[in-house]
Amino acid sequence: MPPAVDDRSSVDTGNTASSGLYTYDLAPTKKEGRRWGAYNVFTLWANDVHSLGNYAFAIGLFALGLVWGILAAFALASLLLFLLLTLSGFMGHKTGVPFPVMSRIAFGIKGAKIPAGVRGGVAIAWFGIQTYLAASVLSALLVAMFPGLGSLEKHSVLGQSLLGWITFMALWLLQVLIVSYGMQMIRRYMAFAAPTTLITMSALAAWMFFRAGGSISLSDGHPLPGGTMWLHVLQAAALWVVIYGTFVLNFCDFTRSARSRASIVRGNVIGIPVNMLFFAVIVAVLCGAQFKLDGQIITSPTDIVRTIPNMILLAAASVALIALTVAVNLLANFVAPIYALVNLFPRRLNFRRAGLVSACVGLVITPWNLYNSPIAVEYFLGGLGALLGPLFGVIMADYWLLRRARVNVPDLYTEDARGEYHYRRGYNPRAVWAFAPSAAIAVVLALMPAFHAVAGFSWFVGAILAAVLYSVIADRSVLIRDVDGEAIAVAAE
Repeated sequence: MPPAVDDRSSVDTGNTASSGLYTYDLAPTKKEGRRWGAYNVFTLWANDVHSLGNYAFAIGLFALGLVWGILAAFALASLLLFLLLTLSGFMGHKTGVPFPVMSRIAFGIKGAKIPAGVRGGVAIAWFGIQTYLAASVLSALLVAMFPGLGSLEKHSVLGQSLLGWITFMALWLLQVLIVSYGMQMIRRYMAFAAPTTLITMSALAAWMFFRAGGSISLSDGHPLPGGTMWLHVLQAAALWVVIYGTFVLNFCDFTRSARSRASIVRGNVIGIPVNMLFFAVIVAVLCGAQFKLDGQIITSPTDIVRTIPNMILLAAASVALIALTVAVNLLANFVAPIYALVNLFPRRLNFRRAGLVSACVGLVITPWNLYNSPIAVEYFLGGLGALLGPLFGVIMADYWLLRRARVNVPDLYTEDARGEYHYRRGYNPRAVWAFAPSAAIAVVLALMPAFHAVAGFSWFVGAILAAVLYSVIADRSVLIRDVDGEAIAVAAE
């Protein structure tokens, strides 16, 4: 039988917010004064889609066969992502809460530390790695402009050259400074970086197209057979969704400040299907033009940037790529661990302090050593990444299928045993029971060599299995209240 529902918009539960669960940074945002419109949502994707890591992934598809395969993979992936991210975004707009608090709905006020911790751990590692990649571009630019700096690359400390340390710390400090001013500054930086990124990459593609005589190669000369190629297209589309498995979980961190559902939909339409296909076209032009020129398959846009003959243009393109990588880092890898840390230590950390702690952890792990170790990346980050699908499955099934978007927001902040999300000592055992076996299967599929052919689908398998299990075992006897959080909300940034 369906759960009992109380549709009242305001209910006095008799519970008071706990200082261990409620802080300014974790509180819901007031509906009045939310500033994120369609353009701001679009800039999330305009920055994140055009990251160096994503270009490297997409360029790899060219080596599998045809340009059309790249376009088909991204067309399919963009449709799936639009659906998933829109559902996730609506949750943030409805409740106004960040991801660690959103997780309390399904996992309980204490159990929510499980999904928040997994999401934060993945993000911190990638924060350090992305900063290292941007620092490498900056180091290459500085050596090109000032050859004498090459001497600083002859000596290393903890696996990183002296010049690498200088550029890494410079970008590390820049990101810490931006985050110290809160989400408002992040929003402004994205609004600046997005058009810069799009203009730069469009210009780079146009320049390559012109160099190639106004045409491109549509394959590398050794396209895969039809059936094999389309299997790779499906795997590529699945992997592209997996790349955004982190974002579909904590998209609410941003949409909690969205003006309306319509702004989320409009921003997602332009930012995901339209922007992703635009991204795929740029990749196709870069790969096809370079292959026509010299028969070589590039591995990253930086390969092309380094061939720019004019130093001023080279510097401009490099700075744009660095600005882009910083934007991606702030969005995908900095905000999530900040909220996770605030959720873990609400009495000691706020947004700024948690940002500094997260950045310090990202430095201490020496991410260049992590990135240069295939085993560490595949098993540690790959294993953590495989957990994201089951988490998404449980949270989505609980919110959309069980509760049907009805949330008692004030009870997300109370430790009272009568609270709706107290469950059993703060944990929802049914959510854990659905998550654990699904996560185990997803990790096995992602990491075991015997399942290499289906490893790219591990996120989907985990998400679907967890959603089905939770839907079957969820407690439908509880009373579900729909209570807004305006009484305890704070101003949105």
